[in-house]
Amino acid sequence: MDMDAMQKCLQSLNACAMAAAMCAGSDMMHGPEMATCCAMCSNMVEMAQATMHMMMRPAGMNMDVMTACMTMGKACAAECRAHADMDEMCRYCAMACDDIVMKCEAMMVSMSA
Repeated sequence: MDMDAMQKCLQSLNACAMAAAMCAGSDMMHGPEMATCCAMCSNMVEMAQATMHMMMRPAGMNMDVMTACMTMGKACAAECRAHADMDEMCRYCAMACDDIVMKCEAMMVSMSA
């Protein structure tokens, strides 16, 4: 496994968890029209943190979990991108989610090599 890819992935997951938490908090201030985005971001926080914890266990790496995290990242990015003009936190969260998808893909490639 490429340790550099793993480190970049862990950093990206951490940054995404923080961006999604800030986005969810910001969404709450906008009212019920942002409920879906708030829920999506809250779920992304949990998924990113769980994936990070899994990656830190030497025998805990699992491609299905990585794939689920990437799927959640794509869904969260799409939701946040829909509101990016309304809230800067949504724009940041979308970028962070896109980044985890890219970093997780690189990590998976290094694992299969």
